Amino acid sequence: MTTEGEKARPTTATARRAVVGRLSWGLADQAASSMTNFAVGLYVARSLGLTAFGVFSLAWLTYGVVLNVARGLATDPLVVRFSGVPEAPWRAAAARSSGAALGVGAALGAVCLLFGLGLGGRVGSAFACLGVVLPALLLQDAWRFAFFAAGTGRKAFVNDLVWGVALVPAMVVAARVGTVAAFVLAWGAAAAVAAGYGCLQSGIRPRLSDARGWLREHRDLGYRYLVENVSLSGASQLRAYGLGAIAGVGAVGAVRGAELLLGPFLALLMGLSLVTVAEAARVLRQAPHRLARFCLLLGGGQAAAALLWGTALLLIPDRAGELVLGGVWHSASQLIVPATLGVAGAGLGSGAAAGLRALAAARRSLRCQLFASACYVTGGLGGAAVAGTVGSAWGVAAATLSSSAVWWLQLRPALREHHPTPHP
Repeated sequence: MTTEGEKARPTTATARRAVVGRLSWGLADQAASSMTNFAVGLYVARSLGLTAFGVFSLAWLTYGVVLNVARGLATDPLVVRFSGVPEAPWRAAAARSSGAALGVGAALGAVCLLFGLGLGGRVGSAFACLGVVLPALLLQDAWRFAFFAAGTGRKAFVNDLVWGVALVPAMVVAARVGTVAAFVLAWGAAAAVAAGYGCLQSGIRPRLSDARGWLREHRDLGYRYLVENVSLSGASQLRAYGLGAIAGVGAVGAVRGAELLLGPFLALLMGLSLVTVAEAARVLRQAPHRLARFCLLLGGGQAAAALLWGTALLLIPDRAGELVLGGVWHSASQLIVPATLGVAGAGLGSGAAAGLRALAAARRSLRCQLFASACYVTGGLGGAAVAGTVGSAWGVAAATLSSSAVWWLQLRPALREHHPTPHP
């Protein structure tokens, strides 16, 4: 006869394998996505030089803001409400969610197009081209989240690989043209290939006609996620625009170059973020008194890893750095120390953020995010006004570390307010 403990062990082992599998595909997909972006950034930096790369970076950062808008309104509600459901409701929701993402891309793409045409010049042409390709970029991202909601992260990974493969000939053609606009169009065209392949993978056509219905039905989640998602990325955008106005577009390129150097490490953190909130919630259910320790280990581990990565970057010789970033290396290398401290602060704060999400302390979480965004803009632009590009980087590092402290200060009362339900 088998005991209940012996029966439980295979179930526990199966659950652990499932968690490891989801974590593995999350890491693999984020690695593929981030490595693709990292390679594109390096290729564009080497092909265009510092000033033109700064223009490309402005378009790239704008895409980041729009992407967070689409995620908050379209794909985040899908992941929350349709993860692990039967196939039929998932397919219906995925069609409506992807249609909403496509609608957001079309609407905000039109705004970018009109803005770019009105602005003119090299910056204007980059924004106009971004407006053209935004729908494809957002649809491709929507498929990634739909596949993770269905528990098929492998398909998301394959889709990002298709995008990476399509980027190779597109970037070669863009390099021959030699303009920022050509690189933006090439980037978006490759995303369109992956977005189309996502339709084939899922067997689903985005229902653009249901976009309004989706937004209306999930507005209780969508608008809150919108504010949370956009606040930090919007702060990054404001800092980039302000830095360009204060210190020149080349300063934006230098900051983006420093971010590229930290790119592989950031890819790992973003992959882990797909499961950290779920794991924090599991700790809360099973052993609530261990949640604070779990968050501290999570945040402290990420901060320590960031410091190790930054230390390794400082050991790179100039010749190797110029081989990787070309003419951007000299300016970007001066920002490694403050950029590393900023990422370490963000990693430390993410541990507390995971705890607040697990506790469903949405008001506290939103408060922290808004404070962090305000500090980011103030520190980045205030530092730029005082000491240019380097001053901006140090201002952001100070702001991020201060924001991390606020996240932890909010987690403490949230833990005290939580009253776990005793198990029978």
